[in-house]
Formats: sequence, C-alpha cells, structure tokens
Amino acid sequence: MKKDLRSHWSLRKMVTRNGMLYPILGFASCVAFLYMSFGDLKLSANFTKGPRFSFVERNGTQFFLNGKPLYINGWNSYWLMAHSVDESSRPKVSAMLQAGAKMGLTVCRTWAFNDGGYNALQISPGQFDERVFKALDYVIAEARQQGIRLLLSLVNNLQPYGGKTQYVNWAWQEGVGLSSSNDSFFFDPSIRKYFKNYVLTVLTRKNTITGIQYRNDPTIFAWELINEPRCMTDPSGDTLQDWVEEMSAFIKSIDKNHLLTIGLEGFYGPSSPKKATVNPEQWASALGADFMRNSNITNVDFASVHIYPDQWFHGLGFEEKRNYVSKWMHSHIEDCDKELKKPVMFTEYGLSDQNKDFQLSQREQLYRTIQDIIYKSAKKKGSGAGALVWQFFVEGMQEYSDDFGMVPWQSPPIYKLTIEHSCKLARIQGLIQENGNLKQLCSKRK
Repeated sequence: MKKDLRSHWSLRKMVTRNGMLYPILGFASCVAFLYMSFGDLKLSANFTKGPRFSFVERNGTQFFLNGKPLYINGWNSYWLMAHSVDESSRPKVSAMLQAGAKMGLTVCRTWAFNDGGYNALQISPGQFDERVFKALDYVIAEARQQGIRLLLSLVNNLQPYGGKTQYVNWAWQEGVGLSSSNDSFFFDPSIRKYFKNYVLTVLTRKNTITGIQYRNDPTIFAWELINEPRCMTDPSGDTLQDWVEEMSAFIKSIDKNHLLTIGLEGFYGPSSPKKATVNPEQWASALGADFMRNSNITNVDFASVHIYPDQWFHGLGFEEKRNYVSKWMHSHIEDCDKELKKPVMFTEYGLSDQNKDFQLSQREQLYRTIQDIIYKSAKKKGSGAGALVWQFFVEGMQEYSDDFGMVPWQSPPIYKLTIEHSCKLARIQGLIQENGNLKQLCSKRK
C-alpha cells in the first residue's frame, strides 16, 4: 500500500451564507429559476453531441470493444467529483479529461464516493446531496465528451472521503453497530445494508445531463467495489471473501452491462504458495486479502493490482525495486493467463518523489518498465490488459496532490513516454486510422 498521504487532503470548511428576505426576492427567484432551467437545457444539448460509446466486454483473458481486443493506457484523478461541485472549479475537470484524451489515454479511475464530511455525496446512510450527485453527473458527461471511459470506485478502505470508517461510525451512532472496529464494515449486517443501499442508488441514478442511468451508460468502463480492501482482524481472508462474494453478486443483479473488479493491491494470501516468493514481505499475506482467492469469484470480471515498491520496501535500491516490479507484474499476468483466465489491470502505480535518492529519471525508468510489460503481454494477446498511473493533475491543484502526483506536461520525459505507450497499444488494436486524434498524435512516433 502506498504511503497514505491522502489522509491530509484538504477538507475546506463549509461556507454559510446568511441573507435577508426582501419582497423582490420572489421575482428574482423566478428569473433565476428560468435562467437555470434553460441553462441546464443548453448544457444537456451540448452533451448529446459526444462520441458514440459501446460497453466494454470481456472474453476470457481479454477486454473487447466493438469486437476488437482492448488494451488500456490510463490514469488516476480521484478528485474529479469533488472538483465538480462548484461551477468555478469545473474547468479543471474538463481540462484534465481533455489532456488525458490528447495523450491517447482511454480510462480514468476516480472516486464515485464521498461519505460524510465536506461536500459529501452521502451525507448519512441513504441521504444524498443532490449538488454532489450533479457533480458526478457532470464528470460522467464530460468524460463522454472527451472520449474517456471511467473506472468508478464505490468506497474507500482508507479514511479519506469517509471510507469504511464512516460507515462504522454511522452504525455506532445509530446504536445498531456490532463493533467499533473498522473491519465490521465487512461483517456487520446493518453496514452491509447501508452499502447495498448506496450501491443501488448510484447504479440506478439517472444522469441529469445525459438522461442515462449510470448502469446503462457505456462511458463507465467498470465498477470497483472498494479501494485497497484489507480486513486485518481476519487474516484467514474468509471475512473479505464473503463480503466480495455478496457485494459482487448484488451489483450484477442490478447492472449486467458493466464489468466489475474488486480494487485489490494484489497481495497473495495465506493459502497461496506465492506468499513467500512474490509478496514483498511476510506482512502482506496477513492483511485479510488474497489475490487469487478473491479474484476467482465468478462475478469479478477482471483482477486488479497496485504497484508501490518504494512503500513496500525501505532497504532496497532503485534497481532492486524495479526488478521486483517486473517480477510482481509477470507473476500476476501469469496467474491470470493460466489460472484465473481473466484480464488483470494494474490500477495504480507510482514512485514517490520523497524518496531520499529520488530523481525524475527513476520515475521514467519505472514507468517504462511497467508499460513495456503491458505492451509485451498485449502483443501476445495475454491477460495484461492495462495500467493506470497514480496520479495526474492540472496546474493550481497542489492541495489535492501527494508525493506521487504530477502535472504530466510539466515532466516532458513522462509526457512523451505516456504518448508513446498510447500509440504502441493503439497500433496493436488497429485504432490509429479509425481515430483522428490518435492518427495525428501517433503519426510522428512511428
């Protein structure tokens, strides 16, 4: 797991506005209502002109789109919904999605949750803030406009943006919680009910801009159950396994259009022989998660893995860490090729700029290693289906960053590498001639 610097994300104080009521306010309100109504109509009209999308499907170890294999170069921008609540900050969301498209990226992973706290989507169990839901509507609609698909995560194992801790606190405050342990999120019947209600509300949400229910919108690439799940109170893995089985079946009962993944870090559990040969250290098999066992659940369409060598090892040099990443990736691709028979996506990878010996060239070397492994798997029609860098921003967003974040065009080697990888994958898929942006982007990089 990466260093949890996301815990200090700025949660700005609520700003309250007090005012006096005047008789003229009624007339002003009518004018404002008409303006906002026609403004919404205009916005909706603009979004109907976006590119046509089809649902991404899975066949064996590969993703398919319109009958052709799909391999993904993408990124994480967890902050898209949070930055779309206020109209004034939406241009940054649009700019990030446009920039991703211009780099040939096709999937962005982002949060579809904010439980409790400032600008919460879910204020309390079953209570939602329509302003924030409209922000998520905007993110999905704008992504479609830019030709970007979204991997939407539904809850956090960590505390930022509420996470499982918030669910446990809600149950405890209402007097129905079985335990104050954060891991009761996975086994408390009341909390499971809270989460199922949340999932149902999100999946059946009708986008106020596009008019499409989320479960029917191909802009959404896939759902992710939970970011980096761990259940350390049950290292056997039984508790998390039971939760994933129940929640994955529940999601599929509502939405049969979209792919589903878990959000695992990729550690091998106590029953796996690879716990001693591939896991970074002994602690990784005692976290209550088990890559092979969890990923083998029928309703899980593809496996997910994270890559943070500098957070898992503190005594190794850069080259040793890079060699380990190669071993880590090849192991999981082999698992999915031969045993799980599913695609695997490396849904977060990064290198901290707080390492004592950090140089930007190291980040470029590590990212090239990761992308080369994906490319070689794709050329062989293997299960290595893609990777998503953690994480990209635009200028003026320092408060949302951490020691992995970057504005890609401010790091020319990373920017160039990203585009090159997009073009290499596009050539495998035969997409360059079909896509005007890719044709222009890749013509200079043959």
